[in-house]
Amino acid sequence: MTEKIKFEDVRNTPKNRIFEQPENSNKKQVNFQEWNKLDLRVAKILDVEDIEGADKLYKLKIDLGKELGKRTIVAGIKQHYKKEELKDKLIIVFVNLDPKVMKGIKSEGMLLAAVSEDKSKITLIIPEKDIEVGSKVS
Repeated sequence: MTEKIKFEDVRNTPKNRIFEQPENSNKKQVNFQEWNKLDLRVAKILDVEDIEGADKLYKLKIDLGKELGKRTIVAGIKQHYKKEELKDKLIIVFVNLDPKVMKGIKSEGMLLAAVSEDKSKITLIIPEKDIEVGSKVS
């Protein structure tokens, strides 16, 4: 029988430890090597634009620092945030996601947000303290 562990105990867990899938999860378990493929970075929102014909989407111009530069992402957060709330905000972005064209705009990443079960609430995942753009999330 596998012992359940707390998140804070993960650093002390042997690398070959097998974890049980949580009973209420409908997602496939991933191993550390798979998790390590994700490139999550701190970005700063430079500009926010409406997209013609899109009532849920914003076009965001973001800065990911010296290494990755500036990019455009499309995010379905328009019903939850005003443009002025987003400008200059630090966010977390999944940067090595395959680009996707939405409403004719190439989205080069995806911002991270928490979404309520009924999708009525969305809140951005943001750094707790000020940190340089481009900083890696690990």
